[in-house]
Formats: sequence, structure tokens, C-alpha cells
Amino acid sequence: MSSRRRATAPNASKSPLRDLTDVPPQSPPVPLDEVDRQILVLLSEDSRRSQRALARELGMSAPSVKERIARLERLGVIRGYGVRLDWSAAGFPMTVYLTITAVQGYQQKELVEKLALIPELERLDIVTGAIDLLATLRVRDHLHLRHLLMERIWQIEGVQRTETSLSLVEIGPKDLVGELLSKPADGPA
Repeated sequence: MSSRRRATAPNASKSPLRDLTDVPPQSPPVPLDEVDRQILVLLSEDSRRSQRALARELGMSAPSVKERIARLERLGVIRGYGVRLDWSAAGFPMTVYLTITAVQGYQQKELVEKLALIPELERLDIVTGAIDLLATLRVRDHLHLRHLLMERIWQIEGVQRTETSLSLVEIGPKDLVGELLSKPADGPA
């Protein structure tokens, strides 16, 4: 599906990414030792695991594990704990990938802020290439998707074109933390 919009680009003389300079930069790498990596792998498998259980599995004291976890949180390595939902069971079985091309010169910060207000938006990335943004959406069905596109997304000033792809089968999620952090720190990636 696509939508073409003709709109004047506000602030066309400025860089469209200029207003995104307040986006936090990537965090610098934090030195992680083998124990830190093991803690992260174990927490990625079950974030509800108690510190006492972690300490038993690692052969450490619970206060030592508590301090390690607190340090990882302080440094921003651990940014939070969450729940993985079965979206189909929760009533949102469709994953939709939406590429968005902005009007030439349109300030992407405004576009990002408007898209962020959409409850069905799971993720939004600013990307390189022929498109500007890549959105992941969760919807109930085709009717929900049609309403979302026609009544919400295509009505946003600055959206020039969209392309919609539907996920047919979801593979995963894979244990990325376990796969990447269980390897030795100095080993090949």
C-alpha cells in the first residue's frame, strides 16, 4: 500500500535531520568481564530469577551478584526488565512493517513525534537508503490496519509515501543476549 502526498516542506532550507540532534548518542561500550556476561545471559533467559538463585548458579555470594547487577544498571547496560507477550493471544496477531518516505526537506523530528503518538507503533527507526523511517506496528486485523493507515498515518503532515509489508510467519525471538554474550570477550563475534 502506498500514499502520495504533496505538501510544502516547512523549513526546507534546513537539514531534515537537524532537529534530531537531541537524540541521545550511542552509549560507549562498557567493559564486561565473564561474570557480567554470565549474569546478563542468565537474566535474559529469566529476568525474574532471584539474586540468590543467580548467586547459586554462579558460585558467588548474593550481595556480590546484587552489586554487579546494580553496577550494570547504573552504567546503562541493563535498561530495564520486561515481559515477552504472545501478541496473538493478546489480540494483536499481525505484525506490519511500514517504510515511510518523508516530504523532501521535512523536519523528521516532527514526523517522529507524531508517529510516536500512535499506540500500535512498536518500534520506529530512522534509516539510511531510499526510505527515511522504518516502523513496526501491531494490529488486530486487516480492517484495523486499513483504519490505521488511512485515518492516522496517511493524515500526518510530512508523510509522502508508505509501503506496507505484512509478516506471514514470525521466527523467534532468538536469544540474542545469550548468543552474543556467551562467547568469550576476546573471541570472534
